[in-house]
Amino acid sequence: MKELLRSTDPTVMAFATALLNGEDIECFELDVNMSNLYGGIDIFPRRMMVRTEDYDRAARVMTDNEIEVTP
Repeated sequence: MKELLRSTDPTVMAFATALLNGEDIECFELDVNMSNLYGGIDIFPRRMMVRTEDYDRAARVMTDNEIEVTP
């Protein structure tokens, strides 16, 4: 697994998930519970993970839709 993006904005994560699902790329969010625990204070970002072999294709989908990919 490789980290694709990191964000404190749940709408970005939902949009990224929808885009990846549309391209048949499996993704998984980490740190969701910690982010939810502290609600709206935006100090714990969520991380979006994808398979290493899908990373390049997933990164291209994100950049095509103006979502910043974690370097």
